Amino acid sequence: MNETSSTPSSERLNKYLAFHLGISRRQADERIEQGSVEINGAPAAFGARVVAGDTVSVDSTPIAQKDTYTYLALHKPRGYVCSRKQQGKIPTIYSLLPKKYHALKPVGRLDADSSGLLLLTDDGDFTFAMTHPKFYKQKQYLVTLDSDLQPLHHQMINDFGVKLEDGPSQLSLARQTDGNSLRWIVTMSEGRNRQIRRTFAALGYTVKKLHRTQFGAYELGNLKRGEWQITQKR
Repeated sequence: MNETSSTPSSERLNKYLAFHLGISRRQADERIEQGSVEINGAPAAFGARVVAGDTVSVDSTPIAQKDTYTYLALHKPRGYVCSRKQQGKIPTIYSLLPKKYHALKPVGRLDADSSGLLLLTDDGDFTFAMTHPKFYKQKQYLVTLDSDLQPLHHQMINDFGVKLEDGPSQLSLARQTDGNSLRWIVTMSEGRNRQIRRTFAALGYTVKKLHRTQFGAYELGNLKRGEWQITQKR
């Protein structure tokens, strides 16, 4: 059924696509505008609605039905990439998960040398709300450097920020242990590619360990290395 008027059992097409494809509603609107979506074999109009019994297809492939969103928390170990394809001998995070969860997508990423809390979901709107800068989701990391962080550099990162090629980077730093200038708790709300590593590298330091313990309202807690659990949306 391809119409714009509301019926008691109807659902907006962009919401339907977002739910079943794990994309955001904005991305769903783009696919509709591109003409790749059909309802019962007819091109779907922007603002169309779906009712029970309709067949919705994207690029001529019918969408598989599902009942609910899934939210999963994984304690990502070092040495795994956040992609579906193995990179050389480096395994993918999906090798740690049952096959039924392989359709879930990472909410943001951790590079292969980083560990800690990684969220995965098929809820595109949730991913957008967790990763877009305007929503200001706080993230916390345990960071170990190759040499003591000098007081001047500490102040620069905390108070003024460090200039990177994609803009200034300002992080909140606190010592993990009093008097220890190697190990730091880093808090940030941005999520630029390898931002923490690049920030310290700009001042001559190498990050030896980077471990995420918190992402928004989610915490790693007692989840052990390589373990995962189904969680709830917060």
